[in-house]
Amino acid sequence: MKWWNKILQATCMLSFRRNLFSLKEKSEKYQHFPFKQKRFFQNDNSEAQHRHSLSQRIKAANGFTKVFIRWPLLSVGTILFFLAFSACQSPSDSKTVIKFWALGAEGEHVQKLLPEFQRRHPEIEVKVQGIPWTAAHEKLLTAYAGNSLPDMGQLGNTWIPEFNLLNALENLEGWIDSSAVIAPENYFPGIWETNVIDSSAFGIPWYVDTRLLFYRKDILQQAGYDHAPRTWEEWFDVSKKIKRLSSGGEKYAILLPTNEWTPFVITGSQAGSSLLKDGDRYGDFSGAQFTAAFEFLMKFYRDKLAPTGITQVTNIYQGIAEGFFAMYITGPWNIGEFRQRLPAELQDQWMTAPMPGPDANTPGVSLAGGSSLVLFRKSPKKAQAWKLIEYLSQAQQQFEFYKITGDLPAVREAWQDTSFTNNIYIKAFYEQLEHVVPTPKIPEWEQIAMKVQQYAEAASLQQMPAPEALAALDREVDLILEKRRWMLEQK
Repeated sequence: MKWWNKILQATCMLSFRRNLFSLKEKSEKYQHFPFKQKRFFQNDNSEAQHRHSLSQRIKAANGFTKVFIRWPLLSVGTILFFLAFSACQSPSDSKTVIKFWALGAEGEHVQKLLPEFQRRHPEIEVKVQGIPWTAAHEKLLTAYAGNSLPDMGQLGNTWIPEFNLLNALENLEGWIDSSAVIAPENYFPGIWETNVIDSSAFGIPWYVDTRLLFYRKDILQQAGYDHAPRTWEEWFDVSKKIKRLSSGGEKYAILLPTNEWTPFVITGSQAGSSLLKDGDRYGDFSGAQFTAAFEFLMKFYRDKLAPTGITQVTNIYQGIAEGFFAMYITGPWNIGEFRQRLPAELQDQWMTAPMPGPDANTPGVSLAGGSSLVLFRKSPKKAQAWKLIEYLSQAQQQFEFYKITGDLPAVREAWQDTSFTNNIYIKAFYEQLEHVVPTPKIPEWEQIAMKVQQYAEAASLQQMPAPEALAALDREVDLILEKRRWMLEQK
């Protein structure tokens, strides 16, 4: 610190102590006033006070004239003191404060990365507010309506289209162009694409997830397969052979839960379906491509290769440990769960693999999941918030965040660490993330996904033929998209 800054601070502190002592002295003197006189100086407007005559008020004030005159002078002096004291504050006290809303456990864990950021950027203070996932969507919409969104936030990547439609998000193209840290080629293409709307990026991938195949190696080996199925043909073939191993018992090859929509959307995307058509104005689930994929999965239910209904499997980990089923489509969070919940003798008997594709020449795509970091458009502190986004996007910070949370990094460079390259379960996720696609980037997608699950369950339970179920699904989707069509027509 410069020597004159030290003198200035010392002068300020001396002034502060003198004013404080003077204020204390006058306060103590005031405390010795009789009660009624205190009421006079406190400007009490009660009926009893108004009964004082003018002479009584003068008499009440007698002997205290000096105090009465000096009290407002003290107030002015105190005000001037506080103004002077504020001006004497250290420059480090005037930081730019940015507000960051993070969701779920990430809201707690990201704070562990902030000391290094604030060491690099002492002029910026970050205030993180953690929001439970269950309350996040409503809170964000309420904040938007009340014009009280933070400077930056975390969004599930399927929420970006909705908040972009509300014009709540900053277009990041200019920020990306001038960044030495963030570039599209640093990310998995399908993951980056989830943040792009009309050729502009509105979010930066923070962490990623996707779904692929978890399976029992020993059971597939008994069925004659020393590898996971790579095509739909192998997938169905190994499933039939696993079923035969049960000798007619109630065991299955694969768990395809009827209360989940993801397997049907994944295989539909693998078959080349865009799910929606005409600029996402209408459903295309009864189209030839989605129908072929839907009929393929229905064979697993009809041939009793997969259990129907959610009550047949009450504990996934117990089910796969007991061989009730041998394959399951799930995400990276279950790596830790399988390690913890499967018995020790099975720890070498399970593995992960990318999704099978329709044929040997077509990789089996999966869905692009995860969360993104966004700037809110009305923030006056975008430049400072962007520095935090760049910091959290550095490969080292991505890796540190993975060690804290288990969330897979969005930046490819972070995957070069031996924690990934030597992890036999993680390798399949890296390969799968090279082949992921986003779900339709419209605000109505989550409603549509629930309808997919509803009609897939009806078809799997043979309550409706598959073509009838898909036609009914399209009709409901068209109703959901009615407002979207109207809005697009107004443009």
